[in-house]
Amino acid sequence: KEIISGSDDKKIIIWDAKTHKQVQTLEGHEGGVRSVAYSPDGKEIISGSDDKKIIIWDAKTHKQVQTLEGHEGGVRSVAYSPDGK
Repeated sequence: KEIISGSDDKKIIIWDAKTHKQVQTLEGHEGGVRSVAYSPDGKEIISGSDDKKIIIWDAKTHKQVQTLEGHEGGVRSVAYSPDGK
């Protein structure tokens, strides 16, 4: 199990929920990260930032999959639909 966090330092950190140690740092945003979430199936991570972008990450490889742009202001919240559809 993992814990995920985002910060003003523009980083997303994945933590081991049992040991509380850092597992991985994800970098790609150009502004503070305001929201992060796992997909319902646990295969993806999404993040929203002051840089007006949403980034989709592969939860296993920790690589960026896609960047979504279109907001005119910072992204404050991201979420998947509960059923993943």
